[in-house]
Amino acid sequence: MKENKEEEILGFLQERKYAEVSELAAKLYLSASTVRRRLTELEKKGLVTRTHGGAEINDGNNFLPSFTFRAHQNSLEKKKIALTAIKLIKNGDMVFLDGSTSAFFIAEYLSEFDNLKVVTNGIDTLSLLSKNNVTAYSTGGIVSPVNRSVLIGHFAAEMIAGIHADIAFFSAQSAGRDGVISDCFEEENVLRLCMMKNASKKVFLCDGAKFEKQSAFRLCSVRDIDCIVSNRDIRDHFDTDALPELLY
Repeated sequence: MKENKEEEILGFLQERKYAEVSELAAKLYLSASTVRRRLTELEKKGLVTRTHGGAEINDGNNFLPSFTFRAHQNSLEKKKIALTAIKLIKNGDMVFLDGSTSAFFIAEYLSEFDNLKVVTNGIDTLSLLSKNNVTAYSTGGIVSPVNRSVLIGHFAAEMIAGIHADIAFFSAQSAGRDGVISDCFEEENVLRLCMMKNASKKVFLCDGAKFEKQSAFRLCSVRDIDCIVSNRDIRDHFDTDALPELLY
């Protein structure tokens, strides 16, 4: 229970960078004293810095909340994005899905297609596809030690390299005003690039929490993809005019 609350606080701070104790208490249904104790523990772990009346997340903190927690973050936006994204899929397609929660939401709606084949490195996504009787291929590989909901590594990359997909759906942690898409985890970017290289159409799934941010490892530019699917018009979030097709 204690760890879950600390995870919720960190997840909230990752989106907002800073929050006051009163704001965290109201958002997470905790007492102010409980929030202060949790923040003290997180500060001891080097994850946050306490300030007068609140806390801010430390720069370079690569803490990743659980898959379940991340799936619940901005879930309404992700569902809307998924329902828009599936309009790009046709019966009989071969589809790449990365291990992101945004791609996971797409998996929920794929049972309505005929003869669809899906390749993914997302462990939870594989389970959902199987539950919905969608033909699903695992990339294989090893379980990521920092994001235990995805498979990474050489064997996964080799599997992807041997397949040509009609469309690849992927997400990442950040999309900067300069059009650079980036993520904190290099190994996941390697597999995303493999999927993009071997797909006829490359689609970036982008909810509102990702805009105007920058993460450690560059994935690609918006110029390198064919389509962005979001939950709203996002053109004001980019300085570049060279945007691909936008669906929302």
